[in-house]
Amino acid sequence: MSALPPGSTIGILGGGQLGRMMAMSAAQLGYRCHIYAPEGDNVAAHVAAAYTCAPWHNGDALAAFARDCDVITYEFENVPVGPLANVPQDKLAPGTRALEVAQDRVREKRFMQDAGGTPADFAVVDHDSELADAVERIGVPGILKTRRDGYDGKGQWAINERADAQGVRIPETGCVYEARLTFECEFSVILVRGRDGEVRFWDSSRNRHENGILAHCELPAPAIVAQQLDKARDMARKVADALGYVGVLTLEFFATPNGPVFNEMAPRVHNSGHWTIEGAVTSQFENHIRAICGLPLGDTASVSGSMVMDNLIGEEALDLARHLSEGRAHVHLYGKAEAREGRKMGHITRVW
Repeated sequence: MSALPPGSTIGILGGGQLGRMMAMSAAQLGYRCHIYAPEGDNVAAHVAAAYTCAPWHNGDALAAFARDCDVITYEFENVPVGPLANVPQDKLAPGTRALEVAQDRVREKRFMQDAGGTPADFAVVDHDSELADAVERIGVPGILKTRRDGYDGKGQWAINERADAQGVRIPETGCVYEARLTFECEFSVILVRGRDGEVRFWDSSRNRHENGILAHCELPAPAIVAQQLDKARDMARKVADALGYVGVLTLEFFATPNGPVFNEMAPRVHNSGHWTIEGAVTSQFENHIRAICGLPLGDTASVSGSMVMDNLIGEEALDLARHLSEGRAHVHLYGKAEAREGRKMGHITRVW
């Protein structure tokens, strides 16, 4: 496709903070955004030109939304694929294949293996009766995860000893049981792929999680990340090319003594890349807009060798005056109505 001119409309499926930050970058480049999301605290709508509040399975509403848009993207990977048949596929970037892969943990792991990647040892668990055998084969400790819909530590259960698996009920959609790894740190490979197939990478930060939620990112990452980065990037590029991907794609890895081990894929901009707003020449949000609109990709180089990004979770975000009193703090609040425990309310980036 030829580049979309300023004034064109970008449709965003999903109304959360990722859509909000994409819409802000789109406005900077002269585009208008139209948000489509079911009822909820859709903070992306606060900064968009138009907003359709309707269920995912409302085909008429989706079709009307699509008619108003010149290109359509999504801000989270759990948009149901079936209803997207109401959206012209040539308008959708990335395409539905990335959603189909990312929405099923087993399919995702097998796709990664086909691309030459290495996930942790795993076993598919479709029925209650299969869990004990999976634990026996993979060993303990391990983690039982739902095949679909899990995020930020939700839909996961630690199996520290075999007795923990007794009485566990497997949901209809099934689970996957994974070995728990010994690793030095976690890191993400975040890339952007243009419509012409060009791929660019941002630096990879060290990621720290608390209670299953990303809490902190920092650059420079430990030396082991630099040692494993070429292999991890090669895997990520192969995945992006195999999907015919357009936009920002994130793959999470564990840095282990035996090399990078794949954790999961996010076909979207990612929390571990929020630091790029101040810390890179071109942020992940701007480059996603550039890619889906057919524009030249921006420079992904870091502007400094040292950066930290901290998520503001729950009521921690409410003390705005204290956060702003620190001279280096770039504060981003997402405009969410309620500061619930475990809810991402904003983030702070510091660049040295």
